[in-house]
Amino acid sequence: MSGEVTETTGFRLYGSNFVRGALRVIARLLFRVSVAGDLRQLQHPKTLIVANHESFLDGLLLAVFLPVDATFVVHTSIANHPVFGRLLRFIPHLAIDSSSPLALKMVYRLVDSGKPVVIFPEGRLTVTGSLMKVYDGAAFVAAKTGATIVPVRIEGAGRSYFGRLAGIYPLKLFPKIALTVLPPRTIPMPALPSAKLRRRRAGELMRRILLDSLVAARPERTLFKAFLDARATFGSGYNVVEDIRLKEESYDDLLRMALGLQRLLTPRTAVGETVGVLMPNAAATLGLILGLSAGKRVPALLNYTAGVEGMRAACTAAGIKTIVASRAFVEKARLTSQMAALSGSGAHAAGVTVIYLEDLKAGLTLADRLWIFWHLRFPGLAAIPQAPDDPACVLFTSGSEGRPKGVVHSHSSVLSNVAQVRAVADFNPLDKFLVALPIFHSFGLTCGVVLPLVSGCKVFLYPSPLHYRVIPEIVYDRNCTVLFGTSTFLANYGKFAHPYDFGRLRYVVAGAERLAEDVRRLWLEKFGIRIMEGYGVTECAPVIAVNVPMACRIGSVGQLLPGMQYELEPVPGIEGGGALHVRGPNVMKGYVLYDRPGVVQPPQSIGDGWYSTGDIVSVDADDFIHIRGRVKRFAKIAGEMVSLEVVEQIATRAAPSFLHAASSRTDAGKGEAIVLFTTSPTLSREQLSAAAREIGAPELAVARILRCVPEIPLLGTGKTDYLRLKEWAEMQENAK
Repeated sequence: MSGEVTETTGFRLYGSNFVRGALRVIARLLFRVSVAGDLRQLQHPKTLIVANHESFLDGLLLAVFLPVDATFVVHTSIANHPVFGRLLRFIPHLAIDSSSPLALKMVYRLVDSGKPVVIFPEGRLTVTGSLMKVYDGAAFVAAKTGATIVPVRIEGAGRSYFGRLAGIYPLKLFPKIALTVLPPRTIPMPALPSAKLRRRRAGELMRRILLDSLVAARPERTLFKAFLDARATFGSGYNVVEDIRLKEESYDDLLRMALGLQRLLTPRTAVGETVGVLMPNAAATLGLILGLSAGKRVPALLNYTAGVEGMRAACTAAGIKTIVASRAFVEKARLTSQMAALSGSGAHAAGVTVIYLEDLKAGLTLADRLWIFWHLRFPGLAAIPQAPDDPACVLFTSGSEGRPKGVVHSHSSVLSNVAQVRAVADFNPLDKFLVALPIFHSFGLTCGVVLPLVSGCKVFLYPSPLHYRVIPEIVYDRNCTVLFGTSTFLANYGKFAHPYDFGRLRYVVAGAERLAEDVRRLWLEKFGIRIMEGYGVTECAPVIAVNVPMACRIGSVGQLLPGMQYELEPVPGIEGGGALHVRGPNVMKGYVLYDRPGVVQPPQSIGDGWYSTGDIVSVDADDFIHIRGRVKRFAKIAGEMVSLEVVEQIATRAAPSFLHAASSRTDAGKGEAIVLFTTSPTLSREQLSAAAREIGAPELAVARILRCVPEIPLLGTGKTDYLRLKEWAEMQENAK
């Protein structure tokens, strides 16, 4: 590169209304271009228009459809291109070489002059379909000039032959293109000691603006409509899901299941009814969820590991009168007696009707088959109209702190979380997900099922995360590239896996519990894989923050997802952190509770739309979130707040080969006392004290009461069952 910087005015496309109008008509005819947003936001004295970069058409699209006389900043390689260089003659542009020390000064001078400027901060076309690396230059210019940043989201241009997604996404000659103008933003100059740090921080803030624009411009639709859109994009015969039958199911196979189940369940359920779903991780479960959704029924995904009392409480809270289940699964999982208790007529029965899929299939008539055949051709006609904000599903909290609560999510909240995750992680149709986390878990449902289903990613559904020897073999045999799990599950997969089993994995994401340091180290040393730790709650559909390759910090759970806001509420006795409250498009509609069945109660927090996570966190200077513990997982000992998470960290340091969990009980002298449950038969207070000194933990966090147990009780989701541990701690005290 020569380092040349040139500014070209030439013949202005804007000066010729005829040329501009003609190009606009042609673009609308060929690409059905739509423009959304308030275009008046482009009329600021110093305007820097930034957009994601999908194709070589992007500059022309913005020049033709945005009503501003702007100068485009382009790279010299594009300006010298034999084809695109000719097109640039019609567009005012500044050709720069990023290696030139004069480049940034020229852009700064251009923006400071008051002319609207268009720039693509990524600097190159996307080759993944997601946001690429964002360069710091544009952000630093915006901060230095005080320019108003107007983000523009370009959607669809990358699927044309002018993009670089061939071999990843199916391309079209003339795909539909949408331009969305988002509300203006600014980047204040960071108050950091060096220009290098200020520039880097400004670049990160620009990246956040672009990520927010991806989420803000997402289409509002229902789950069934998102499924049909994916089917239209990737093709009806595109194989998208596989389960333990080792048979790949296409979008049309899933649609056929969904239509059949919708047809058969319509006379047995009512519009708007909450219908219980008790199914394993299998393709038929996806068909059932889609069928209920298309028929405007709300699937409530029951946790079959919660026991009969847990399922009975869940049915009462959500007002479930009908459960759809698989008889084969019920028998294999030894749930027959529980189903009998739920459907019986005794005093303690839930009084629900259980419908088995096997019985439904036997009742399929010729009229049903003709209806399904017709709607396979016109599936949009089968869906009962509903709004994106209508309830889409009911999930249940783990019950670790009492009776399970029903969490009602809308179509919009679930799909918003999918859009948020896709904005920060470059999942694409070349990926294959291994999903062993149960679908009744919000992590398993949103990230393991809905995300790949609407994104064209393949998914292998496995019925249990506890088969530690089998799952690594499946990852290897089925060429999976994405794996989700808890720290406990990943520890066991890593223990039994061959070093080559995980050779094709691109993403390994840990959630639901803190990622243990020895698990992180095991995966890095044995497989060369960096586990990405995330954080979420069922009420947020579930992901709130996650580490990704472009923004990762060991020891944190990542940065807040785009489109979300947070507030920290001070907690007495906790320095440098606070109780986390969040707001965003992925927050639930509300709870349905046991004492008020079927009544959706919006979350109560610091204001409308805010949800209190119940977690105490700190946020560092680069916006990475560090979990300090749950509000309810702090013990107050002699007036001091002690995190039970720290108690467990000390125990893990002292005896890394064993499992540990801390609880508390009442204490007449100090208010509360810490009880440490451990599988180590030899762990002593002396070892704990030494480990506490090594990690700098206070002496108060060293447990004085140690209880050796054969195993730490777990919930079906893989989380520690702290409710049972609390009962054990109190019972042992009362027995003294």
